[in-house]
Amino acid sequence: MSRTLILAIVIAAIGAGGYYYLNQPEPTPAERLETAAEEAAEAVTDAASSVQDAASDAVDAATEQAAEAASSLTDQATEAASSVADQASEAASSVADQASDAAQEASDQVAALAGQGQELLNSWIQEGKLDPTNFDYDGIMTSLQDSNLATDLKDQAIKIVNDIKDSPEMIVQKIQELTNLLTQQ
Repeated sequence: MSRTLILAIVIAAIGAGGYYYLNQPEPTPAERLETAAEEAAEAVTDAASSVQDAASDAVDAATEQAAEAASSLTDQATEAASSVADQASEAASSVADQASDAAQEASDQVAALAGQGQELLNSWIQEGKLDPTNFDYDGIMTSLQDSNLATDLKDQAIKIVNDIKDSPEMIVQKIQELTNLLTQQ
C-alpha cells in the first residue's frame, strides 16, 4: 500500500508540474524555455520532497503500528519501513537526476535556438538579403521557412518580414525588430 501511495504522490507531483508548465504564459521563446527548465527543476524538486515526506510519513505510521503489535510483527514492520525508505530514497535520487538532465537539456535548447536565429540573421546580412537598400523578400522567406527555428519564433519573424514588404518606409525599424527577435535582445 505504501508503494502505491508513494507512486501516486510521485505521479501527482509530476502531473501537477506538467500541468503548471503547460498552462504557464510565455513571453518569448528563449524566456519560455528558460522558465520551463526552471519550473521543471522546481517541480521535480517538489516531487522529490513529496516522495521523501510520504516515505517519512509511511515510516512513522509503520513505527506506530509496530509499537502496538506483538514483537514478531514489530520486526516485520521495521523491515518493511526500511524497505520503503530505501525505495523512496532511490526514487528521490532518480527524480533529482532527471530534473538535472531536463534542466541541462532545456538550457542547451535555449542556447541552440538563440544561435540559430543569429546564424540566420548573419547569413541574410552576408548575402545582402537584409539591407535597407536591398531587401530580398523571397530569399528571406525561403530561408525562414526552411529553418529549424521554433514555430512561434518563425511565425513572428515571417510577420515582420511581411510587414517590411507591405510597408517599405518602415524597413529600418522592422529590420531592427527582426534583429531583436532573432537574437533575443
